[in-house]
Amino acid sequence: MTKTFIIVAAAGVWTISMALAQAPERPAAGPAGPPDDSVSPGSSQIVATQGQNEWLASKLKGTAVLGSDNQKVGDIVDILLDKAGQVRALIVGVGGVLGVGAKEVAIELSEFRETPAGDGNKAQLKVPMTKDQLSQAPNFKPLPSPPATTGSAPSGSPPPGPPSR
Repeated sequence: MTKTFIIVAAAGVWTISMALAQAPERPAAGPAGPPDDSVSPGSSQIVATQGQNEWLASKLKGTAVLGSDNQKVGDIVDILLDKAGQVRALIVGVGGVLGVGAKEVAIELSEFRETPAGDGNKAQLKVPMTKDQLSQAPNFKPLPSPPATTGSAPSGSPPPGPPSR
């Protein structure tokens, strides 16, 4: 019994020491104690505040879009990003009533100009197109969502294994 206990304890110590050897090294605390929370990683990784020429997606969604004739053509319903994280287009819901029956049109970001709202509330965006022109534009077609998987093979398929010869 004692021999089993010693073997199990030695295996446990060996396992823990191997795990600690693979753990990333933490920076040591300086002479004044733990590191200061005001020190942040490289400035290219952290954005501390929003700039005057930047929009928050949460605030941009729902923004009214005016056409070249200063008439409302729709609202921003989504934002299209490329894989580098750059905004490629804003998706505008055009037509419909309360969003029902509206078509979605993707308009390149460079086409939008910010204009102050008439009632002083939220800024609006303006595009160089009319509602009629956007109604004739093709619908934006997002990629279909990939099917959800459960992690198991579909029923009726053979279990995975070595290929037969």
